[in-house]
Amino acid sequence: MQKAAHIAVVDDHSDIRDLVGQYLEQQGYKVSVADSGLALRRIIERGAVDLIVLDVMMPGEDGLSVCRHLRATTDTPIIFLTAMSEDTDRIIGLELGADDYLVKPFNPRELLARIRAVLRRANGVPQQQRETLKKARVVRVGQWRVNMGRQELSGDDGVGIPLSTAEFRLLKVFLERPGMVLSREQLLDLTVGRTADIFDRSIDNQVSRLRKKIEPDPKNPSVIKTHWGGGYSLSADVGFE
Repeated sequence: MQKAAHIAVVDDHSDIRDLVGQYLEQQGYKVSVADSGLALRRIIERGAVDLIVLDVMMPGEDGLSVCRHLRATTDTPIIFLTAMSEDTDRIIGLELGADDYLVKPFNPRELLARIRAVLRRANGVPQQQRETLKKARVVRVGQWRVNMGRQELSGDDGVGIPLSTAEFRLLKVFLERPGMVLSREQLLDLTVGRTADIFDRSIDNQVSRLRKKIEPDPKNPSVIKTHWGGGYSLSADVGFE
């Protein structure tokens, strides 16, 4: 029997915290609740957490700060709960490393659907590959070295080429799945947690920008290959340091 995923729910409002916690327990998840970032850290110290549902607007240390500190030590999936409807605020959360967000008030069933989707994305990577990539400070991709902490490329000359948040997130998806052909829909889901429509070419644009930095000849790509009608794949050798 598969072990139930452990979800931490962090919100300073006890009514929301308890409602979400009880609902997720009814759906078969193991749930721990916390009212602050400090309480969340204590939960994490006691054992592994598979996903964190994190309120943004908390007194003291807010959710954005908690996320920033967590991302320095763990890649545990994070879903933000936010009362902020502005795109800019949500984008900041995603750029800090959150996997998805949900605006309050929300239907618990929508939160459940998002939790399942994020867990599917996280579990789609072989455990050994995920753990190796998580521990690696530097990943070799063809002729390049990728500094995972600085989010930059460097070649034989040692000069760092910074990657944008979107470029690094896309490259990380490829590094987790070397050789695997990933469709535009999969890449969009894995990078920003949303589905694509037939006219959505944002992934093509991101791949193009990444190729300009990582390909010896962007017009004839050999690192990230195009599979017509299929998507893209990372074709270069990958190593870890």
